[in-house]
Amino acid sequence: MRKPMFSQGKEIETRCTKCRKITSHLIVTMDESTPGKVLCNICGRQHDYRTDATNQKTAVRQTRLAKAAERKEWEDLQPTIANVEATDYSMTAHYKLRSLINHPTFGLGFVQRIVGPQKIEILFEDGKKTMRCK
Repeated sequence: MRKPMFSQGKEIETRCTKCRKITSHLIVTMDESTPGKVLCNICGRQHDYRTDATNQKTAVRQTRLAKAAERKEWEDLQPTIANVEATDYSMTAHYKLRSLINHPTFGLGFVQRIVGPQKIEILFEDGKKTMRCK
C-alpha cells in the first residue's frame, strides 16, 4: 500500500485538539514529509498535526501501569500497618511522614510525601490522593 502524499493546502482527516474528534483539516505547514501545522475546518483552530491513535494508547497504558503499581504498593503496606492506630483526617491537623490516616470517604490511608506547606500525598486502597493539611 502506498503512503499518502501530503502537501500544503491539501485536506486531511485528523483529530482536532479543540473539538476532540476526528475532523477535516487543511495543512498549513509541512515538516519534511509530514504535516506540521493544520487548521480545523470545523472550529478554525490551528494546531500541531498529530497521528490519531498513538498518543491516546500510550496515555491509557501509563495510567493502568501507575494504578497497578499503587495497588501493589498498598498490598505490600498492609502487613506493616495492621497494628498501628489511625488518626481521623482533618484539614486543620498536622501530619508526619508514614502516619496512618482514617478518611471518611477514602478509608484507611498512609502519608507518603509532604507535597508543600499545606499538602500531603496519601496512599489509599484505590490510589494516591493529594490532600490539604495545616
